[in-house]
Amino acid sequence: MLRRTSKILVGAGALGIVLGGCGNNSPLDAKNPVSIDIWTYYNGDQLTAFDALVEEFNETVGKEKGIVVKGYSQGSVNDLESNVLAAVQGEVGADEVPNIFAAYADTAYAVDQMGQVVDLKEYLNKEEIDAYIDSYIKEGDFAGTGEIKIFPTAKSTEIFVLNKTDWDKFAAAEGADYTDLADMESLVKTAQRYYEWTDAQTPDIPNDGRALFGRDAMANYMLIGSMQLGTELFQVTDGKMTLHFDKETVRKLWDSYYIPFVKGYYAATGRFRSDDIKTGNIIAFIGSSSGVSFLPESVNISDTQSYPIEIEILPCPQFLGGESKYAVQQGAGMVVTKGTEAEIYASVEFLKWFTADTRNIQFSVNSGYLPVTKTANDKNVIADSGVQTSGNIGKMLSVGVDTVNGNKMYTTKAFQTGTKARNILEYAMSDRAAADREIVVSRLASGMQLEEACADFVSEENFNAWYEETLAKLQAFEN
Repeated sequence: MLRRTSKILVGAGALGIVLGGCGNNSPLDAKNPVSIDIWTYYNGDQLTAFDALVEEFNETVGKEKGIVVKGYSQGSVNDLESNVLAAVQGEVGADEVPNIFAAYADTAYAVDQMGQVVDLKEYLNKEEIDAYIDSYIKEGDFAGTGEIKIFPTAKSTEIFVLNKTDWDKFAAAEGADYTDLADMESLVKTAQRYYEWTDAQTPDIPNDGRALFGRDAMANYMLIGSMQLGTELFQVTDGKMTLHFDKETVRKLWDSYYIPFVKGYYAATGRFRSDDIKTGNIIAFIGSSSGVSFLPESVNISDTQSYPIEIEILPCPQFLGGESKYAVQQGAGMVVTKGTEAEIYASVEFLKWFTADTRNIQFSVNSGYLPVTKTANDKNVIADSGVQTSGNIGKMLSVGVDTVNGNKMYTTKAFQTGTKARNILEYAMSDRAAADREIVVSRLASGMQLEEACADFVSEENFNAWYEETLAKLQAFEN
């Protein structure tokens, strides 16, 4: 199964060397450096920021202790996952298993089930563990015993992105303000107002109102929205998932996305909603904080016509009536694979160095991620770090830090079919909404009024049919 057979950790003696936060009994030798390979999915600014820190480590601490880190981008997250699994399974033509790879919980869990993931609890002391945000550490506790199978290095959450330039025109005309975007119920009402206001701009062209809002990552919407409403859709214990697809909860999710979407108040046209901001199809969306560097600076009406816009970043609206405030926790951590005592020791040394406050802030600011330690996740500490924050990155960090500190951070626990189950949540509602909206548009073109064109889609019968269909798909993934 494991091609890098020389890198299996052996015996209690090797374990003893690294207990207690790597201790003083270092197995490293500066005269005979150990080489550590790291696979990531970083690209663009993220890759540049990561490579710069790797180079700094190699020239300083790495040279002193005898560690040489080599970073390799595998392309996309999916490419990285495929390459890691191929390596671990020893497929023909696959590369050797890396010492460290970036992974989300489901991939880390799959590799752990093959027996190839190191429990880092044995390599960190209590003070070191306590330095990290609790929910980030718990993400890698697959068995619920306090194990650490994922080392947090950079995290993200979701933010509400607003084309302030076009919002201000609407707000001035209709008396709207940011409180109208503060919760999901108000967002739906505001989106309807925006549709009707834009429709009224062209009285000779009926039903040509524009959408206010779009959303990336529908699985996050379903999972986090359910938590805000008091239901955990995927309840996982010991790697086994129990489904709680509560009908009343799901109906609220439906009413706050599907219904406004088929009516034209929401939209999704481009690959990402930042694309829809750029083309003017929407003026607001919820997306990952790590995508902040990709936000547009203008709206392109055509190949020859555009105008500049100012972006504002706000906290994500939540559902009213819930017992707790929840926000999504996302972003891959680092997984250390089994190897020699020196390789594992060196891997942990690099990860601790990388996540020291100043360096982690530096990486976060330059890549769009959020710091992972409790002390670094502070706006004053970031401001005093000397790392320059400006523009959208600065706005994102301000909102992102407040989101982490002011909410319960949530991500689903890993289970064997977790990725497949999340894919159902990702597409079941959004695909249905997009397909039904096309029918509504064709009906409007034929002369129907909006309420008539939407009547059968907003019915109880339509929701019930979709609910039962989606429930059956999700039940297939229960353990």
